[in-house]
Amino acid sequence: MLRLQSPDRGLTQLALHPGARLGFRVAGPATSCLGHVVVRSSTRRDHILCTAAAPAVKGRQCGRCFVLDESRLMHDFHRGGRVTPGLREYLMQEHWLYVATFAGGATKVGTASGPRKWNRLAEQGAAVARYVAKTDDGRVVRILEDLVTAGLGLTQQVRSAAKTAALLQPRTAAELDAINSRHAAAVRQLLAGAGNDGFTVRDESWARPAQAAGLYGAAERHAYPYPLDSGGHGFTVAAISGANVLARLDGTDALFVVGLAQLAGRTIEPGHFASPVPAVQEPLF
Repeated sequence: MLRLQSPDRGLTQLALHPGARLGFRVAGPATSCLGHVVVRSSTRRDHILCTAAAPAVKGRQCGRCFVLDESRLMHDFHRGGRVTPGLREYLMQEHWLYVATFAGGATKVGTASGPRKWNRLAEQGAAVARYVAKTDDGRVVRILEDLVTAGLGLTQQVRSAAKTAALLQPRTAAELDAINSRHAAAVRQLLAGAGNDGFTVRDESWARPAQAAGLYGAAERHAYPYPLDSGGHGFTVAAISGANVLARLDGTDALFVVGLAQLAGRTIEPGHFASPVPAVQEPLF
């Protein structure tokens, strides 16, 4: 889904799936605050809209919402950082450590709570992933995450732009699985000798969403030629992986990779818009 928020209508969603039509006009390059998250319990978190509709100054938030956002506190919990009661309940439940590989082979280590075990990886647009440890709580899983980064050099973040670029020439399924399997085995070996309590080493594969399959196939595709910071855009969705879609423009059979993460915080108007086929069609195709 494409999640939209507005002062008068609150939160709304535009459904995205293969075959869906997506059309919108971007008001301009400025980005607005997306509000903040309040964690109520292990299963509930509320997204609070920015009351001032302020410009974004810290990532996707204004200064006030950045301070009020409880989700950022979880990253320092294992170092003794303070947390709210609701966030503590969330962090004290079962968590999983995973190793995720993206279309170009870039691989990261990450964490997910029990209820978001599958969704977390789907939202990130992983190509292949394996769960390598099940932990008693969110403190232990973050200690293990830091241990893996320090011991094996696995990053904890892959930039959205890098994920989009990699989908232009994704590596084969066999290559991606081999890369992920190798890193996951190294992590399990490291954890087996760690001597920490509160976790068990696991070897479990993540199931990628079927709607992402088209982005990892052999079909030729091209970079979407228009920045998503202004103007009208419209296309038919052919596949979805995280914040990236494989799009078909009207008037051509060519496929384009569109990074919808560029829309975060921008003001858009949904409607019947269409992206023109690039003027450089012959050289491109």
